[in-house]
Amino acid sequence: MSDTTHDGGIALSSPPSADEGLSASRLADKYGLTVSGARPGLFAYIRQLWGRRHFILAFSRAKLTAQYSQAKLGQLWQVATPLLNAMVYFLIFGLILGTNRGMSQEVFIPFLVTGVFVFTFTQSSVMAGVRSIAGNLGLVRALHFPRASLPVSFSLQQLQQLMYSMIVLVAVAVGFGSYPALSWLLVIPALAMQFVFNTGLALVMARLGSKTPDLAQLMPFVMRTWMYGSGVMFSIPVMLEDKPQWIADVLQYNPAAIYMDLVRFALIDGYGSENLPQHVWAVGLAWALVVGVVGFVYFWKAEERYGRG
Repeated sequence: MSDTTHDGGIALSSPPSADEGLSASRLADKYGLTVSGARPGLFAYIRQLWGRRHFILAFSRAKLTAQYSQAKLGQLWQVATPLLNAMVYFLIFGLILGTNRGMSQEVFIPFLVTGVFVFTFTQSSVMAGVRSIAGNLGLVRALHFPRASLPVSFSLQQLQQLMYSMIVLVAVAVGFGSYPALSWLLVIPALAMQFVFNTGLALVMARLGSKTPDLAQLMPFVMRTWMYGSGVMFSIPVMLEDKPQWIADVLQYNPAAIYMDLVRFALIDGYGSENLPQHVWAVGLAWALVVGVVGFVYFWKAEERYGRG
């Protein structure tokens, strides 16, 4: 196109752009542009997370190693801490309050130690999940990676911590007359289900904790209440035998109690199936799948908002 200027010359003008009149979204679609930090699709997100599996494992190991690096006893505290907790609970609840009602000493002590170790696995995973995003904002803002890597890594760290505790648990079980048997293999699926449950719950708490820092101060009270209601230090059916049955059912079917009972049943000779609620394995699997899937989707839906604002 051309126009005549005031002095009789000819001025050339450029043709209109092919992009003229297109909205920002249409332009982005045309040139294949995407929003920086946008949330990927769910299956793409899962693939990204799987691609970071080596980072997740290495990060969990580094956190576990650094946890007691300033203490003189170092990694021995990984075993000593839950064992000391079990000793305190035995002194208060076993000797003073007599919560070993209905159980011999050979059953009650492994029962108590198992409860403390298994519940601590869930408790530590939840508490680590609350702080996993809020406590690592520098990493979240500096690098691009699936944010779910952090709560998953912290849950994996707690699983590794539990493996050290299991050494003590096995020694306690053998010391009180429960010797290795095929039933001990049931510990593997029980802890696998608990790990999935813990990870899902940690993902939920990670999203909530990323926007509400005060949640980290509230959760110890929530976890303590959960512990006292889960039969860590006592047998729920025996202690509540004079209460309405529905109360015992609610407490027995809560996930923390389910996973403790499964491990107790696997390891302790005197703790038989009569102590377990009906369909306990199906209930444990249902808790793991529901909380694991819902927690993962719930966390993924806020992926683009972590570390902002």
